[in-house]
Amino acid sequence: MKNPKMVPLAVNGGIGFGAKLTPRQLITLGSYLDEDAEVELTTFQQLIIKVEEDKVQQATEELKNAGFSVYKAGNYVKSLRTCNFCKGAEVEGMPVAKELNDRIAGQEVPFTLRPAYTGCPNACGEPLINDIGVIKRDEHFQLYIGGKAVGEDAQTGVLLKDGLEPEELYELVDNVLEVYRKNGRKRERMAKFVSRYGFDKMKQELNI
Repeated sequence: MKNPKMVPLAVNGGIGFGAKLTPRQLITLGSYLDEDAEVELTTFQQLIIKVEEDKVQQATEELKNAGFSVYKAGNYVKSLRTCNFCKGAEVEGMPVAKELNDRIAGQEVPFTLRPAYTGCPNACGEPLINDIGVIKRDEHFQLYIGGKAVGEDAQTGVLLKDGLEPEELYELVDNVLEVYRKNGRKRERMAKFVSRYGFDKMKQELNI
């Protein structure tokens, strides 16, 4: 008898005040794990589990009912990494963070893309060293692209545009992802793509 094909799923507790899980979520998660199964905890507040292929739909529904967000694992936009929103949901822009995550998480891209968000200039969510970074300043938002946290060529992201309203932010991020999707090479990180393609050329194509 062949072993069943296992499909990886990325799950987390959703966008909120830090990375927190409830007992119900842990129990539900455990029901899909063998005793000796390993669960990968990523730097993006995600748990990677493997589920039998014919149980993926059932697992996804049950995990979502328990309060998890469930995403595809692989070359997709990861769920939005956030800070702890220390000043409260409205002040830190929680609704915007949730909406942005809903719009972009799971989109297919040339290589795994890590977006990050922080609700103030302290930048605790590390948006400046991730592929796409958003910082809320007062009532507006800044969008950075091309950050990279690891390697000898580690670098901070470059400010693409400042003073964005929420709808402008959503649209611009969507457009950035589309340019990357159309012109990026397979397994080319955003930082390398921006360097090769050209920051000024990106701005021109994005009408900035």
